[in-house]
Amino acid sequence: MEQSGENLPNVVMLVGGLSAEREVSLSSGVECARALRGEGFEVIELDAGPDLADRLTDLKPDVVFNALHGRWGEDGCVQGLLEWLGIPYTHSGVLASALAMDKQRSKAAYAAAGLPVVESVIRCKAEIEAAHVLAPPYVVKPNNEGSSVGVYIVQKSANAPPSLDEAMPEHLMVETYVPGRELTVTVMGDKPLTVTEIHTDGWYDYHAKYAPGGSYHTVPADVPGEIFEACMTHALTAHQTLGCRSISRTDFRWDDLHGLAGLYLLETNTQPGMTPTSLSPEQGEAVGISFSALCRWLVEDASCNR
Repeated sequence: MEQSGENLPNVVMLVGGLSAEREVSLSSGVECARALRGEGFEVIELDAGPDLADRLTDLKPDVVFNALHGRWGEDGCVQGLLEWLGIPYTHSGVLASALAMDKQRSKAAYAAAGLPVVESVIRCKAEIEAAHVLAPPYVVKPNNEGSSVGVYIVQKSANAPPSLDEAMPEHLMVETYVPGRELTVTVMGDKPLTVTEIHTDGWYDYHAKYAPGGSYHTVPADVPGEIFEACMTHALTAHQTLGCRSISRTDFRWDDLHGLAGLYLLETNTQPGMTPTSLSPEQGEAVGISFSALCRWLVEDASCNR
């Protein structure tokens, strides 16, 4: 794309950070920075540490591209800092980011909007390890992490509750397990892009998401029309219900033995991965939006008061 004559904003790419998803963020940041430089933007990559406010004050960017993942980066914390500093930024704002990151509260919002969700409760580790909190099969996971970090699946045949890693948070979500197929939809602005089906040999865990060959995707998903349309509609409703801006990705499980009644919304990600194996860039490509065009659009969409 010809850039001569354009007065493009200078961009700080926030990467790394302090969460369990630091490595994913670093990978996303490298890809996005490369794409934006190819579009003619001046980009500085900044590893988000305790001195973030001072560094941003010194750099004085026109726009911050938020490529952080996980806690502090997509839970409203860095968004609040950017609002305080008055620097336009990409992706969702403070409230939507915090709400989407809290799985239990976002599920309550989904249910109020009429979206299909499965039963879940928040319990402390001692209760979860003492006895089955829900009837197996069920899933145990942190209430405020992403990328399938710290997920335990308790099978139907399990006689005993799980023994949890000491590093897990004190309070966790316990959620009814939905068998079947993994589907996801990216919303860009106010438009759902398409439906992807994710195929793995087992659970779609951290390794399956980010390791080369860990999963493969069918885009668009080969599912009945009513399931495809329901996923598209539900993803847009979730995006709007949470108050998301810019881009989000909503994940589903579909038990294909039960038709439309077997489709459940799991969660919405306000900072979808932007790595070579990530789903949202792949969906963009599938509908004719190149990776560089997607990154450029994110910068052009940036603002405060999101």
